[in-house]
Amino acid sequence: LSKPTRPEQRSVFPPGPRTRHIDINILCVGETGIGKSTLMDTLFKTDLIDTQHSAPLKEVTLDENTYHLKESQVKLQLTIIDTVGYGDQVERGESDQPVVDYIERQFDNYLQAELRIQRNLRDFRDPRVHVCIYFISPTGHSLKALDIACMRALQTRVNIVPVISKADTIARNEMSRFKQRILQDLAQNDIQIYHFPTDDNAVADINARMNDILPFAVIGSRDETEINGQKVRARLYPWGTVEVENESHCDFIQLREMLIRINMEDLRETTHTVHYEMFRRAALKDMGISSGDGESGKPVRLSDLLQTKSDSHVKDLQAAEEKMKQCFIEKVSAVEAQLKKEEKEMQDSIDALKTKVAQQKASVEESKNKLDEEIALFRKHRTQVQATQAQAAKEGQSSEKRKK
Repeated sequence: LSKPTRPEQRSVFPPGPRTRHIDINILCVGETGIGKSTLMDTLFKTDLIDTQHSAPLKEVTLDENTYHLKESQVKLQLTIIDTVGYGDQVERGESDQPVVDYIERQFDNYLQAELRIQRNLRDFRDPRVHVCIYFISPTGHSLKALDIACMRALQTRVNIVPVISKADTIARNEMSRFKQRILQDLAQNDIQIYHFPTDDNAVADINARMNDILPFAVIGSRDETEINGQKVRARLYPWGTVEVENESHCDFIQLREMLIRINMEDLRETTHTVHYEMFRRAALKDMGISSGDGESGKPVRLSDLLQTKSDSHVKDLQAAEEKMKQCFIEKVSAVEAQLKKEEKEMQDSIDALKTKVAQQKASVEESKNKLDEEIALFRKHRTQVQATQAQAAKEGQSSEKRKK
């Protein structure tokens, strides 16, 4: 690779006249091992926590880590949210749901802080996700079904900035075609990604050029090497060195400039005025709070609205309680009927058994009577036989005496 002169090393934070406190929350969505942690380390020039998992996880979990960074006049509270286990499941159809739930949960936390009677949003840590860096595998072909499904679910909830990770694995001419196929897939599936604003004349030209580069092809590295007397982050290969901050090698510098230096405030503002505002309106509508006009065209008093909502809630609770009572009564009645049925079946079985025993007892009694009669008859017959034999013997003795 050629080695043109590198740009001057600059701070990664936007400049300011005085100390500024900024909350920025970055959601990294991508499959395991795609280089999310490495890119974040490279982006903020520090070593962030990298959670390693030896085996694929059964479900997607979101691991957030907050860091306090300071450079020049900027104090940055950076929160990195990693999608641990994303894409590891056999059934990937619902891999995006934990991510959607997390984003909406942070919106709800912010909404609850807004609705408090005593609120202090000035010192309140903004938990909302300001940008989603979506990592695309460097396949060189097209977006995966998982990528399309996830970005479609996230597009109305967060600013999506797609990046092609490990861009050094694709040849330069193939990378251009790969980017075009990705943009075609996004257009065919009606997926809206974040485009850098061009309505501000100060940044309109550079943002327009950067929009033409999307999606960014990036490389991350934790290793430093010395080139021309300067230490730079790079990846070393037998065929040469790939410099992270070399614009002819990848789009890392463009990504860093666009996200952190030039458009960080727009990302925060878009999150608040577009994505959070859509969530807030839907949430307030679900709570029964309308846009402010009643049926008569007069403003609705909040106290009246809350009272109406409370009355409706009480009625719903009473109806639910009555339904539960009725359900309980029906279940008790069903159990009682079942017990009575089982009791009747048991009693019928006992009665049948008693009848059978009585019949058997009567049969045994009848057999016993017959046997007694037979025994008596036998004894009578035996007595008669014995008498006959005795008589015959007696007559025999008399006949012998007469012969003599």
